[in-house]
Formats: sequence, structure tokens, C-alpha cells
Amino acid sequence: MTRATIFDLDDTLVDSAGTWVRVCAAFAARHGHPWRAEDTAALHGNGRWAAYVAGLCDGAAEPSEVVEACTDAATGEVAAGRVPALPGAVDLVLEAGRHGPVGLATASPRRFVLAVLDGLGLSGRLSAVVCGEDVARAKPAPDPYLRAAAAIGVPPSRCLAVEDSPNGIRSATAAGMRVLAVPRGGMTLPPDVAHLPAAQAPTTAAALPLLTRLLAPHPGPLVHEGTV
Repeated sequence: MTRATIFDLDDTLVDSAGTWVRVCAAFAARHGHPWRAEDTAALHGNGRWAAYVAGLCDGAAEPSEVVEACTDAATGEVAAGRVPALPGAVDLVLEAGRHGPVGLATASPRRFVLAVLDGLGLSGRLSAVVCGEDVARAKPAPDPYLRAAAAIGVPPSRCLAVEDSPNGIRSATAAGMRVLAVPRGGMTLPPDVAHLPAAQAPTTAAALPLLTRLLAPHPGPLVHEGTV
């Protein structure tokens, strides 16, 4: 029986991928690098996003500078109301909380994460919040999910992870957790990842019945694509 749920944040609970692309692209442009479509793709689910952006700048910036500047800009976007919750996201967290403790495992910086959680009204509802600066190895390594499970006090095998990205799914699976996948924009998961989730929904809103089933004492057979 699953006892805890650990959520990813970006593009799982909030529509923030565009925010991070904008602020990282602006940083790269200030350092002489025109942003490309492949840079946007490389940023998705990349736990080493700051090192990636710093690498684009040909030695003109350190990852720590990227984190500081981009976090300032992204947190400003939160304050301006431009990082909305995905439809159904808050209900998903509240439903998970009715079944057991809830945590968060994200590559985003803590300052941004806390601003988002405060805006969603979820700050007091999470038993653990693991951010990018809290682990030495980012997703797809299992470290973020292992740390969140340890902070909650539940074995990874008793945790359900809710993830949108291939790297996040790899991370949670490597940690020994079951995964409910909600791929961004209905994207097709790569072949090495597609078989890993216990269930898959096309959107966060459609994930609610699957999450309820997965957290039930006896889940029974599960299906993909948000139907039960």
C-alpha cells in the first residue's frame, strides 16, 4: 500500500516551463548566445539546467550566476501572477494529502519554489520540499526522491511520484517508487521510459482518478491515458 505522494513541480503542478525558458534565454542573450529550439528542449526536466545555460555562455558566466539571475527573474514572474497552477493541480495535491503525507522533489531553486507554493496556498501542506540546491545529483539520479522520502519518513517503495518529464520518471523509478506520469502537453515518452510508469494521464486534471486509485489500499488493475 502506498503511504506518501511526492510531486514534481515544474509542468506537473504549475505552468512554468515557459517561464524558465524565457529567463534562461534572456540570460544567454545578455552573454552573447542566441537561444535555439534545441536549447528549449535541453532545458526540459534538466536538473543541471544552470550548468547547461552557463555552458552556452562560453565561460562568461558561472552556474551560480545563472541560478541567481534566473531565480530573481522567475520569482518576479511568480509575483506578477504569470506562473499559474495547471488545471486540477491543487486538487491533486489535496487528494494526495487525504491518503498520507505529501512531498515535493524539484530541480528548481528554493526561493522560486517557496514563492510558487505560497501562491498556490500549499505552503503548509507539504511534509518535505527538496529543491535543486539540496542534492548533489539531480534528476535523473534518484537523489531528489530518496531525500524527499527520507524527510517524510516513508520507504521509497511506499511512495508514489507524480512526474511530467522523462528524467523525472527515471529518477523516481531509480529511487524505487511507483510513478504516475503526466507528460507535458501529452508528449510521447521515449521508448526507454514509456513502460516505467504505473499509470499515465494526458493532463494533470485527468490524473485525479488515477491518483486516487493508486493511493487506495488495494489499487486493482490500472490503465493509462487517464481512464479508470
